Amino acid sequence: MRRLALRLACFLFLCTLTCVPPALAQTQTAPPNVVVIFIDDMGYADIHPFGDTKYPTPNLDRMAAEGRRFTDFVVSSAVCSASRSALMTGCYHRRVGISGALGPKSEIGIHPAETTLAEVCKSKGYATAIFGKWHLGHHPKFLPTAHGFDQYYGIPYSNDMWPLHPDFLTKREKNPAAKSPWPKLPMISATRDKGYEIVNPDIQPADQEQMTKQFTERAVDFIKTNANQPFFLYLPHPMVHVPLYASDDFKGKSGQGIFGDVVMEVDWSVGQIMDAVESIDAAENTLVIFTSDNGPWLSYGTHAGSAGPLREGKGTMFEGGYREPTLMWWKGKIPAGTTCDKLCSSIDVLPTVAKLIDAKVPEEASQKIDGKDIRPLMFGDENASSPHDAFYCYYSGGELHAVRNERFKLTFPHRYRTLAGRDGGDGGTPAAYEMTKIGLSLFDLDNDVSETTDVKDRFPAVVKELQAAAERAREDLGDKLTSRKGSGLRSHGKLDANDERLPLDWN
Repeated sequence: MRRLALRLACFLFLCTLTCVPPALAQTQTAPPNVVVIFIDDMGYADIHPFGDTKYPTPNLDRMAAEGRRFTDFVVSSAVCSASRSALMTGCYHRRVGISGALGPKSEIGIHPAETTLAEVCKSKGYATAIFGKWHLGHHPKFLPTAHGFDQYYGIPYSNDMWPLHPDFLTKREKNPAAKSPWPKLPMISATRDKGYEIVNPDIQPADQEQMTKQFTERAVDFIKTNANQPFFLYLPHPMVHVPLYASDDFKGKSGQGIFGDVVMEVDWSVGQIMDAVESIDAAENTLVIFTSDNGPWLSYGTHAGSAGPLREGKGTMFEGGYREPTLMWWKGKIPAGTTCDKLCSSIDVLPTVAKLIDAKVPEEASQKIDGKDIRPLMFGDENASSPHDAFYCYYSGGELHAVRNERFKLTFPHRYRTLAGRDGGDGGTPAAYEMTKIGLSLFDLDNDVSETTDVKDRFPAVVKELQAAAERAREDLGDKLTSRKGSGLRSHGKLDANDERLPLDWN
């Protein structure tokens, strides 16, 4: 009798397990969804949680109030493609061979052997999508759907790489017969199984006005469509990169010109993503990261953002060029209304996500990644510290411009562009930079985030320590300033003679 009762109890228990609603079972066991919102050319002080007071950013305020601010979050490079390659691979851009900003004439992209953030997620059965600006190779073999994304809808490179580029318009005013050095800017749609399609071969200003809204709406649809499976969403907005465009819903809304209007529409986009996540009851199982690829393009003046107290902007490895306004939101996991002031980076996103979803990252030396697991910083662990003993600050041309640790930054002699205190341009036309040079300098970032005072004479031991770190960087990643090749460099992907080329209209 007892044996019969025991069998009956086991049977009823198994029935209970099999009768758990599928949605509840998925909620209990599913790995977290991941959303990365990557803004283009946003300055450190361009949103309210990081100091702006000129126009409202209520959704980013909410993200900060319900999540965590990162005040020392840096990127690998202060230029578009290089920075994006670092985010996607977890490596310094120098390691994977991507520098500067790839243009329509470029025949390179991410090497197929590199493991991308999308591929890490795909290895665990995630749905993956990107809506926005790719800028890591525009030919078919380099498109996102060849690097782990199930679907892609967006532009292949920056939105100013088109016949209406301000430099060309100025030239055409003087010579109406001048031929554009840029092809028409296409909008591309692609899926992993069906290939790509150019859905709009000639983007016009009216089309750019709709891009933030259009990419956001597609992102929201993706979230809702994949409510019952884990997903990775990458939303790299073309804005606030010039030329600036906003939809009719936001034109003139900020009272601070087109730049404020554009930031407000980006803020609206963030709110739409958060609302979509909550609409599928996934706020407690979704990590949302908001950051930028580099600092403000200061030469554009009224059409550019602000780095606030930070020195310089896009195109330099001073703090204004590579320190980004960063927010992370995950209800119930990331402590609400908190701030992390520890050094961390976009290269840390890939290994951190891999740990969160129990995915593997390349371990062989030939596929080394540079990023670190920053879960303790994300979750506000009391004793968490930066995982980076040193961070190497490269810019274009393979030059090591600086190396830093948690507190100090040692800058090596190099030339850089600057406005030298002058205002930038107005109305979408840039002012001219001038070139200047900095010598060997040590900055105490904890007490001088503006990098105004050289303290190398006060801290000779720190200089020695960071110079040793720089030597390790040169040995591994090279340095053209000191004619070092580097033993840890890998090649970017190359377009071969038989590879398909994306058809572009240069007329």
